[in-house]
Amino acid sequence: MKETSKNRRVDTIFVMIIFCVFAISVLIVLVLAASTYQNMTDISRDRQDERTILSYIWTKVKTGDDAGMIHIGDFNGNPALFYDEIIGDTLFRTAIYSYNGWVRELFSNPEMGLSPGDGTQLIKLDNLSFDVLESGIIVIKAGDQSLMLYPRTTINPHLHNRRPVQ
Repeated sequence: MKETSKNRRVDTIFVMIIFCVFAISVLIVLVLAASTYQNMTDISRDRQDERTILSYIWTKVKTGDDAGMIHIGDFNGNPALFYDEIIGDTLFRTAIYSYNGWVRELFSNPEMGLSPGDGTQLIKLDNLSFDVLESGIIVIKAGDQSLMLYPRTTINPHLHNRRPVQ
């Protein structure tokens, strides 16, 4: 009788140990899965932010793309995309640039002397860069995403008016 009672205790202890190992394993898997999910969500959100800002820039440029009004420059030490428009007889400039971890936009008269901190924060994004190719095509990079803009001044009319091959 003593031996059966002892065997039952050993069996019970063995079952409890297996249950604890199983519970700890499940807990570890849940913690790892939650961490992985959070990382994937962060990456997805960052890429979505990159696509969103590129789409925003594309839309802004295409709605105001008059010949010679789009250009890349320096805005108080920050690379920026500028597009100019004349309202009445006054020149106004919109600057899109990255400053203090935010993509910002500033619409003003260039003679006002505003600083990069005066722009409206659009989206949190550290790295936004602009480059102009020899052909005049503007390349905008936001994180891992990039966009090529063809302002009206850079489109070759011979290529633009090509007829499709039949």
